[in-house]
Amino acid sequence: MAKVGLFFGSFNPIHIGHMAIAGYMKEFTGLEEVWFVISPQNPLKKKELLLEGHHRLYMAELAIGKNESLRASDIEFRMPYPSYTIDTMARLTERYPYDKFCLIMGEDNLYTLHKWKNAEELVRKFPVYVYPRPDVVKPANEILDHLLAVAKIKMVKAPLMEISGTFIRNGIRNGKDMSYFLHPAVWKYIVDMHFYER
Repeated sequence: MAKVGLFFGSFNPIHIGHMAIAGYMKEFTGLEEVWFVISPQNPLKKKELLLEGHHRLYMAELAIGKNESLRASDIEFRMPYPSYTIDTMARLTERYPYDKFCLIMGEDNLYTLHKWKNAEELVRKFPVYVYPRPDVVKPANEILDHLLAVAKIKMVKAPLMEISGTFIRNGIRNGKDMSYFLHPAVWKYIVDMHFYER
């Protein structure tokens, strides 16, 4: 039985910020494993230059390498679209009944919980590990306040990460060398495949 943190995202592409957060969660919070759950499409986000799922999954696997405490999961690829976290958690719990799952999310996502499907059921069942986001302001919302009150939230003092997929994609599109922000194998794959150039 492992205590597993689930880090959801499009990972378009996975970058050193993602890896640093996952590594911090693994080493400093008591989580035994961190899984990157690659989302086909976030229902709350626009589909903007989103690579096919198998490419994003492969890049996550390249970034993880031989680290046995990290894993890339494509479970949402085989679920109805759009995929919702509550449904994914039910599928994972059914498939891995001996593991104890927690959610990992940024503070910005925490303050959107009132927009999530079956959010109260989700936060009552699964602890939430939250890493800080700079300049995030909690909106005034009674439903959100209630969810935050009933949720099992662990605020984690992870290093602030202001690197984003948008920043990396824009840099590549503008001909910049973005290799410093990505695992070398991921950068090579992006260059070889000419991803994000247009």
